[in-house]
Amino acid sequence: MIRDMEQITIQSRIYVAGHTGLVGSAVLRRLEREGFSTVLTATREQLDLRDQAAVNYWFKANRPEFVFLVAGTVGGILANSTRPAEFIYDNMMIHATVVHAAHLYGVKRLLYLGSSCIYPRECRQPMREEELLSGRLEPTNESYAVAKIAGIKLCQAYRAQYGCDFISAMPTNLYGPNDNFDLTSSHVLPALIRRFHEAKLEGRREVVLWGTGSPRREFLHVDDLAEACLFLMRRYDEAGHINVGTGVDLTIRELAELVASVVHPDADLVFDPSKPDGMPQKLLDVSRLNALGWRHSIELADGVGSTYRWFLEHQREM
Repeated sequence: MIRDMEQITIQSRIYVAGHTGLVGSAVLRRLEREGFSTVLTATREQLDLRDQAAVNYWFKANRPEFVFLVAGTVGGILANSTRPAEFIYDNMMIHATVVHAAHLYGVKRLLYLGSSCIYPRECRQPMREEELLSGRLEPTNESYAVAKIAGIKLCQAYRAQYGCDFISAMPTNLYGPNDNFDLTSSHVLPALIRRFHEAKLEGRREVVLWGTGSPRREFLHVDDLAEACLFLMRRYDEAGHINVGTGVDLTIRELAELVASVVHPDADLVFDPSKPDGMPQKLLDVSRLNALGWRHSIELADGVGSTYRWFLEHQREM
């Protein structure tokens, strides 16, 4: 059932789990822009989201009415490949503790944010919501994907057994302010920005990039995602997850050429085919979200430009 969610107001008590990260900080900016007056947050030092007792205590003391569950351990191919135990443990524990506490302490509505990594490696493109669990996962991020699938099923289970108003959204690849630009753990777009920037500073023309450059990827600016999250919190009310993206993709080579044109126009691109490509293509079918009335507004070229400007202004803090 789809309905307007009138009970969320600017006076509502809203908890953003993971507020310092890429997505969480964007959700905070969006809530501030719309005038929400009571937004609750907690740093990692204040609250370990892997600790059920601590999370229960925090929910009991703060009584949030609406929860954006956007916390998690994330990273690119290298991070997923070398830290699989950390990725599956952290993410499964984080969503389990928050969802359970939200049930125990009467949260009116919770939005759980997953990832397009949940879909099978050989999934039909564009990937529809119905393709979940229809085939084998991509090996390079299997642990992360399993944890995110468990999060979807967790929300569905609490909805079915307890009547909890918990929903799930699956975004495509994200980028924007507050992204992780560390070359050992970042996703492809911020990693490209960092690589081209460092090559420019060092006076190098040649920039070596992982893989063949042939995989196709879709990218969504995190501020668009934050807008979509609030839209879904107000308007989406189904047990099944919903995709969030642009519905447009490009090859990694084309992405690298775009980033180079913004950061280091004189760069020469060299691809290392001995490194993994990941899934051949990851393009979301966003027709259900579009039918509800939401579409992205930040085009990739503009988003890359603004993200690089943010990087330049904040690189000393990294």
